[in-house]
Amino acid sequence: MEKEKKEDIQSLTRRKFIADGALIASVFTIIPRYVMGGPGYVPPSDKLNIACVGVGGKGRVDLDGVSTENIIALCDVDEVQATKKLKQFDENAYEANPKARKYKDFRVMLEKEKDIDAITVSTPDHMHAIITMTAMKMGKNVYTQKPLTRIISESRIITNFAKKAGIVTQMGNQGHANEGPRILNELIWQGAIGKVHEVHCWTDRPIWPQGIPNRPKDEPQVPSTLDWDLWLGITNYRPYNPAYVPFAWRAWWDFGCGALGDMGCHVMDYPFWTLKLKSPLSIEAYSTKVFEETAPLGSVIHYDFISGLDSTPVKLIWYDGGLKPPVPEGLKSDVNLLKPILPWSGVLFKGELGEIVYGHHSPKPILLINGKEYDYEMPKEMIPRSIGHYKEWIAECKGGKQKAMSNFDYAGPLTEVVLLGNVALRAGQKLYWDAAKMEFPNAPKANKFLHYEYRDGWNL
Repeated sequence: MEKEKKEDIQSLTRRKFIADGALIASVFTIIPRYVMGGPGYVPPSDKLNIACVGVGGKGRVDLDGVSTENIIALCDVDEVQATKKLKQFDENAYEANPKARKYKDFRVMLEKEKDIDAITVSTPDHMHAIITMTAMKMGKNVYTQKPLTRIISESRIITNFAKKAGIVTQMGNQGHANEGPRILNELIWQGAIGKVHEVHCWTDRPIWPQGIPNRPKDEPQVPSTLDWDLWLGITNYRPYNPAYVPFAWRAWWDFGCGALGDMGCHVMDYPFWTLKLKSPLSIEAYSTKVFEETAPLGSVIHYDFISGLDSTPVKLIWYDGGLKPPVPEGLKSDVNLLKPILPWSGVLFKGELGEIVYGHHSPKPILLINGKEYDYEMPKEMIPRSIGHYKEWIAECKGGKQKAMSNFDYAGPLTEVVLLGNVALRAGQKLYWDAAKMEFPNAPKANKFLHYEYRDGWNL
């Protein structure tokens, strides 16, 4: 009888084995974990098969974040950017994992690698939506870097598809899993500063060339290691230039979302989550010159919301390019030239009873009451503590009941809010937003910035 049970178990497909939590429990009743590999050993059959699209730059961080699993394929259009990670996987294949196959075209990879369970997407912004949607249509779970998409209509489309298809998703704003934002939420939810009526968010970005009036005119030779046409992907063809790749693509509207797109899904995540915000009523932007193809050097963007927490009107102001809000009274100063302590990126909540400052990735917020820093006791826990941003996604992919907390149901609307700021920059006027109809009633000409026409051969 025991032999028959073991044979039945071995006949199961690897995917069913992962998904069926009850069956996994029964397996370990039959075969003790210490027999299979000692304390803490995770059998290969209990791991996801993950493919990583984009493994240079931020992709290296994402690859490391999911490295507990079977990394079966790596895809990058640029061999130079990917070389270090590709070499690492050639020399140090994970236990019970074949050497990861290498690809340049994600479509070829998804077609050939039939056993992929999930993918990470860590490419420039313009390719997020098409790669994510292609994988989801094939039933793959997805972890996509922030901003979720470059265009608002893309975000709406892939968010709706993921929900209907039951895809397990997560956006790469890792700070959402940290302890600091949980303490921040719980302080405000438990009345530490009363009703919040104003929020200031800022970043030191851009840290790349931006505010560029024209495309570069020179046409250097494309590096032999880079597939330039695949890098362009959905966008119309233009000659290769190092002004775009590998780092400065964020400045260009065809590829990125500027400073706001880089950090908005991190820093604006805090008020969006804490105040349970939805779509803004209006958006208005002020900035240095906005050129047709590139984001400005610096900007200040005003959003008007109604708080989902207590129906209070909330003004949210975004700053980038080195611009910051006034330093709140009582916030201690740095001894280094008496430079006020405002983190390189952070958020300031103003309430009827006080203020809270939270620096991006800080361990805990600073509470200011009556113009002085207040040494508070930890608030009562109201939010489940995360096992880790990547781990919670992986756990849900394996059938865990707890949802990844920056899944597309949450991250899609957050991304829309962030991207609306860029639309306001490009439109050059105050915009009133009808989220249900996805249009600007007072500025029909601005609606063109909600969509993007893919070049021939690419369809979402």
